[in-house]
Formats: sequence, C-alpha cells, structure tokens
Amino acid sequence: MNSNELPDFREMRALRDEFARFLLSYKFGSDEMLTKINILKEAFELTHDYSPIEHVSFRLKSADSIFEKARRRGIELSLVSIRKNILDIAGIRITCSFISDAYRLRDMLVRQEDVTVLETKDYIRNPKSNGYKSLHILLSVPVFTLDRVDQVPVELQIRTIAMDFWASLEHKIYYKYEGAVPERLIAELKDAADVADRLDRKMERLHEEVTDLQRTEKAHERRSNPQLSEELLEDFARAMRNPEPRP
Repeated sequence: MNSNELPDFREMRALRDEFARFLLSYKFGSDEMLTKINILKEAFELTHDYSPIEHVSFRLKSADSIFEKARRRGIELSLVSIRKNILDIAGIRITCSFISDAYRLRDMLVRQEDVTVLETKDYIRNPKSNGYKSLHILLSVPVFTLDRVDQVPVELQIRTIAMDFWASLEHKIYYKYEGAVPERLIAELKDAADVADRLDRKMERLHEEVTDLQRTEKAHERRSNPQLSEELLEDFARAMRNPEPRP
C-alpha cells in the first residue's frame, strides 16, 4: 500500500467507527425499552400471579439492510438523513397470550413519563389485506451518553402467539418465493389468518370465563373466612416480635 492510499483507509475507518457509534445508540435505546418491559413483566407476575408477556425478542437492522432500505426509498446516504427517515432500525417484538394483553401492555408502556409515542398502527383492529395482524407502536426513549442525550426511536410489535405464528409462516413463504407467491398460497394464507383470529377470540373468551370463576371463588372464600388474612398477619407479626430461641 503506498502513501496515497493511507488517507482513504483512515477515512474508511473513521466512517466505520462513526456508523458503529450510530448503531450503538439504537442498541442502548432498545436496552432501555427491554428493561422497562422486563420490569413490567416481573411486577405483573408478583402482583397478579400472571404475566401478559409470553416472549420478547429484539433485532437491530444491519448496515446492509439500512443502506438497502435507504436506496429503495431514495434517502440520502448520510447518518443525519438515515436517522430522520428510517425509524425502525431498532425493533422489539412482544408475544402475548391474548388480544387484551396486547392493549394492556401498550397502555402500561406508553404511560411512562420518559416514553414518547411517535406513531401507532393498529393492525389488530384493522388487519392488512393479506390477513396480517399486530399492534405497531413507534416510541422514542432518552439515551444518556457521555456528552449528550439522544431521543432514540424504537419500534414495538405486540401480537398474540397465533398472530406471531402466522406472521412467521407468511414471511418464510414470501422469502421462499422471493415475493412472487402463487395466488393459491395467498388465498390459503388469508384463510389461515381468519382461523388464527377465531382461535384468538375463542381463547380470549375461555380465559375470561376462567378469570371470572377465579374471582367468584376468591370472593366466596373471603366471605367464608373474613378474619383469615388478618389472623395470619397478626400471627406473623407476633412471631417476628417474639422469635423462638434457637436450641
């Protein structure tokens, strides 16, 4: 390598390092949201002995994917332009058991003071024409670095297990056929989406029936033993005040 090539090499390395720092801010934003989601999950499990969250996954777009999307949309290949126009670089997918869980989780997340909702697309109530269903929420969260605070966008996708299974299968089929999916398969996918929707609604109804039954049983237990909880608390407090001596 001659001396004339050295500046180009240094420039390429500087660009690489700058882009790595650019992507790191999106990872930090995702880490912030993942922490919030995990806190809600554990708090909900502790309080209600149940969690609306079944599974959480995270992805960060690769450099190739970002540049390809910028090229398709005619976006200038600069970090400023990419940050402004490509808002799904960081994505988190949350899988729930029931449709109501998706909205419950959305409400808990967007109520947090440092979360700003940029956009919501409700494909559960308004599915896409191919049958795709999911709740998309574009949020921004503050990321504190050494010398500044950045508002970083993170896209959330919240869906049920049935919706996630359908979307995964649909993605594999479109990838297999490189987008040119036969009409017969498109029709069958739409029919499968309708079946998944009926399953979701049936499971929701069963869940509501079981929950109502549990509430009734607990209410009956409280009426039958109104002093039970108070007596247990008193026994516990007495034991703490007067611990038995060790042998």
